Amino acid sequence: MSEHILFLTGKLAEKQLHQILEKMQPEFTYTVHQIGVKVAALMTADMIGRRLKDTFNADRIMVPGRCRGDLESLSKLLNTPVERGPDELKDLPLYFGKQAHKIDLSHYDVKIFAEIVDAPNVSVEEVVKRAYYYKENGANVIDIGCLPDTPFAHMEDIIQTLKQEGFLVSIDSLETDDLLRGAKAGADYMLSLHESTLWVADEVDAIPIIIPEKHTDLSSLDNVIAILQSKNKPFIVDSILDPLHFGFTDSVVRYHTVRQKYPNIEMMLGVGNITELTHADTAGMNALLLGICSELDIKHILATEVSQHACRAIKEADLARRIMYAAKENNTLPKHIDPGLMALHEPSPFPYSLDEISEFADQVKDPSFRIQISAEGVHIYSRDGIHSAIDPFDLYPKLKVEDDAGHAFYLGVELARAETAWQLGKRFNQDQSLDWGCAAKVSEQTIDLHTFKPAGTTFTKP
Repeated sequence: MSEHILFLTGKLAEKQLHQILEKMQPEFTYTVHQIGVKVAALMTADMIGRRLKDTFNADRIMVPGRCRGDLESLSKLLNTPVERGPDELKDLPLYFGKQAHKIDLSHYDVKIFAEIVDAPNVSVEEVVKRAYYYKENGANVIDIGCLPDTPFAHMEDIIQTLKQEGFLVSIDSLETDDLLRGAKAGADYMLSLHESTLWVADEVDAIPIIIPEKHTDLSSLDNVIAILQSKNKPFIVDSILDPLHFGFTDSVVRYHTVRQKYPNIEMMLGVGNITELTHADTAGMNALLLGICSELDIKHILATEVSQHACRAIKEADLARRIMYAAKENNTLPKHIDPGLMALHEPSPFPYSLDEISEFADQVKDPSFRIQISAEGVHIYSRDGIHSAIDPFDLYPKLKVEDDAGHAFYLGVELARAETAWQLGKRFNQDQSLDWGCAAKVSEQTIDLHTFKPAGTTFTKP
């Protein structure tokens, strides 16, 4: 027997909801019930509890995605599970497709080494502060970057303090003295050893990351791998990823060659030579680089946030490794898993056409302005009609808010957001910030749908 779902909606959206469900031809049966509110997004759990007298024998009830209130309590009151659907009706087909196969992003198999560069010039307190920042963004190991010919008197203090705080630590230098000091102070990993410095691995317990003696010489890696395997010592191999136009493609081939020859060894990919040395948005780079890691079974990356344009690189790498792990586990393309790496553009930015928005506008009977975007531009409407433009400044003379500074300011902010969303191809929802994924610091709290959003500053009384 198929599931029966009760969809609760408002007056303006009722017709469209029927049309979408008819086109979907879902396997479940359904009832659409208009609950007596004009705008579906204004529906609340308390309102539903008061007004809904019949659940129509539903197995579950679906309410609009922006419905506020405690749905758990409402489910108990109605003795039927109540859940939020997508924010936009047009997303219902995708929503039910995702729901049929929910993807878990809690798992990953790549460790992120986050480097604190120029550590000799950074205080212990600042290193700990950065370490916690990196950890919050997904780092598993804090990498202490040394400098050539630079005194590092407080190295031991840094490593021991980080260890006391519960961090895994790596010491990063080509100087054997730095590596020995760092490992003896408690570092868990050493970056990097090659054939001539391999003796250091016999002096300490830290796991070495090994690199070629000469930059492109994989034969020297073969020698080191054979030695460490004969001693049954753990190690990680990094064949070095080169910047674009300075050997990038050949270096990717080297990683592939090493993996083909050694199917079971641990490997590392240093992503900073791409994310730091390419002036392009890093989210896409991290997606591709972590995809390479997924294909080649590389379980460790070394990442940095030195350049300002790479200031979200750790967070992006964290999400990218989870997406790639999920895609690999589910034998699917890395699409429609999580939108966090899509900072600039979205796969379906304009859920409604101008004709559909005009139809909504015809049904509005109050003076409040609604703002939406379509492929044709930005649209603002109320009971007094609909106005469309590409430049929001063209709309201002038609809104008649010259004598209402607060309302004019509010509309200016919302129209600016709408213009940006239209220009880039992003979703726009009135009264909500644009979603920049991993690319932005989130300055406002995540929306709590159990509570009502407080009045904005333009309506807050002094």
